[in-house]
Amino acid sequence: MADFLNVSGKVFVVMGVANRKSVAWAIASALEEQGAKVIYSVRSETRKASLATLLGDRPTFVCDVEREGASTALAAAIAAAGHGPVHGLVHSIAFANYAQGFKPFHQTLRGDFLQATSISAFSLVELAEAFRPLFAPNASVVSIGISSLLVTPDNYGYMGPIKAALESCSRFLAKSFSAFSEVRFNVVGSGPLKTSASAGIPGYLESYLYAEKLTFRKRALATAEVANAALFLLSERSSGMNGTTVVVDAGLGSNEFDAEVIRLAMRPKQS
Repeated sequence: MADFLNVSGKVFVVMGVANRKSVAWAIASALEEQGAKVIYSVRSETRKASLATLLGDRPTFVCDVEREGASTALAAAIAAAGHGPVHGLVHSIAFANYAQGFKPFHQTLRGDFLQATSISAFSLVELAEAFRPLFAPNASVVSIGISSLLVTPDNYGYMGPIKAALESCSRFLAKSFSAFSEVRFNVVGSGPLKTSASAGIPGYLESYLYAEKLTFRKRALATAEVANAALFLLSERSSGMNGTTVVVDAGLGSNEFDAEVIRLAMRPKQS
């Protein structure tokens, strides 16, 4: 059978693996299943050590995107190791400081907002520029966003605006890079997933179970389904897609008035 996706033998950099439940790991695994070569980037030496069993002898580099110059150093290290050209990059990086518990949005701290923006959104801009000399002419950059930027969940707080910034950065990079290449930038807008990162969001379990009831199929979104969409965007089969967001939410965003959810919401309160 022909290689439909045509990623076999090509090089992809995947950033953001934390453990087996990570979206980044699901994407990397899907790429490897198709014969691609995956270069891993993790945020610290400690994280690299914790992933030693999972990643084995796969090429793994450390890049703390919060540190100025880290993205440039990562690209240089990958180039020095002879891993180019890079046909795709996966940005699956996000961080929010919930150490002090949930705060209403209007009480967001300047330092927390700026730190989260630097790591979760602006890092895409720095990585794109750092990898520009390494990218193949038709490389694809895929970021992991959220399925809707219009919803205002209480427990997501300031990460909503920051995910909006990530999506906007992706579009502007698509425009900027079009002046000299056919490198594409797209976002996978994912519905709620059961990952270790999401577990750190206050009250996430209730939101996850609620979202499951709003899907058309009444079954939660699987991480592998998000990874499959990312794999398509990384491949040449999505060559006509640039500067866009592909929503993967199992129908969640189109099912606000689901009869079962309405019935449960309107059920009389027990005294």
